[in-house]
Amino acid sequence: MDMMLRLLLILLLSSTVLTACGGSGDTPLFLDSKRKGGEAEAPVKDVPADIIATQKAFSNVSRKVTPSVVNISTISKKKVIQPFFEMNPFFEDFFGGPQFKRDKSLGSGFLISKDGYIVTNDHVVRDAESIQVKLSNDKVYDAKVVGGDQKTDIAVIKITGTDLPAAVLGDSDKLEVGQWAIAIGNPFGLERSMTVGVISATGRSNMGIETYENFIQTDASINPGNSGGPLLNVYGEVIGINTAIVAAGQGIGFAIPINMAKPIFSQLIQKGSVSRGYMGVTIQPVTEELAASFGLKQVRGALVNDVIPGGPADKAGIRQGDVITGVNGSDIKDSSHLQRLVAEAGVGKAVKVSLFRDGKNLEVSMTLASAESAPRQKREPRGADESPRGGADPLGLVVDDGERGSAVVVDVARGSAAAEAGMKRGDQIISVNRTRITSSADYQRMVRQAPRGSSLTVLVRRGEASIYFALRLK
Repeated sequence: MDMMLRLLLILLLSSTVLTACGGSGDTPLFLDSKRKGGEAEAPVKDVPADIIATQKAFSNVSRKVTPSVVNISTISKKKVIQPFFEMNPFFEDFFGGPQFKRDKSLGSGFLISKDGYIVTNDHVVRDAESIQVKLSNDKVYDAKVVGGDQKTDIAVIKITGTDLPAAVLGDSDKLEVGQWAIAIGNPFGLERSMTVGVISATGRSNMGIETYENFIQTDASINPGNSGGPLLNVYGEVIGINTAIVAAGQGIGFAIPINMAKPIFSQLIQKGSVSRGYMGVTIQPVTEELAASFGLKQVRGALVNDVIPGGPADKAGIRQGDVITGVNGSDIKDSSHLQRLVAEAGVGKAVKVSLFRDGKNLEVSMTLASAESAPRQKREPRGADESPRGGADPLGLVVDDGERGSAVVVDVARGSAAAEAGMKRGDQIISVNRTRITSSADYQRMVRQAPRGSSLTVLVRRGEASIYFALRLK
């Protein structure tokens, strides 16, 4: 009997504990929203319609475009650097020649055709021994490289398939700062990740990332593994190829505009390589000082510091000291802009070039050649007398007669206008204010005649390169 009472008491205590932990029948353990059939009202009842529409738009982009985005994994063979041991003459006897390791990497890409052409970054697949592509349906394909272009970091690879989900390409020329930007890719191996931001800037160049730059900047998160994936607008159209990030800053990513990429990957598909237009000039940026010395009202264009004999520009009559201000009606912002426009124009194309020369605007026509036909120029600096000869002039230069009727800089005073501009010992002075210099006496006469406080435009030859400097007399 005592045993029965004890069991009953234990059951009553257990029931009390469970009721205290789980609540009574009138008190639910959690609150289900009425939006899913529960009893509780949502904390926010009136969500603005435009927020709902925006959310739905992003979901639609993800659903429609993700099937055309692919994950790329590569295996490449890289040499193991062992500098101490490789200097030993018995290295190969012990280790059997150079040592290599297998290196795996991940990236992204997107299908541009139903038969399996995929666009990605060149650095994703460069030197790869094997490439595998995984689609959103988890099917895995072996891929081969069709062609790559290091100067723009664009590559095309190919898988064998039919009726594959190809992406739709948009118009990157119509982008405006502040528009939505959506990135889909494979960051850190996290497949089919989507991030959202805005277009932060367009036309970014001089970043030191590629030879030809015209980047879209976005704050949509781009991380390692996103490279080669698409940057999209709210219509799901590809407007760029995600390429680079600024590691030191959050929310700064760069994408290659799709309009710039189209002719590149079209050539890669058609012939496996890229041919670019060539004008036959060397150019440099126009600074405020140079613009003032040449009579330009604003800092724009590209200054021609040399003309390649026999090239398209030489035949068209372009001269050293001309400022190229336009190509086919497009204003030239800077030297990198000119470089890109000429490269994109194509081999054998006729172009109209706008010039500024001696205070006048001119226009010439030329047919572009192939950049591959351009002569290779050495950039080695010439030697110079290391000992200064006399005091520096008001520009900060010590100049002496050079070989074959020229004037050569033999010393540059520290802190002088010439030093701050970047002139160096060994520079051969070709002209001052576009007047030919054949001796140190010519140069010194030009300096003496110039009013104090004025600027002199000095053209120098450094190795195989010609460079303009704008120097102010003290």
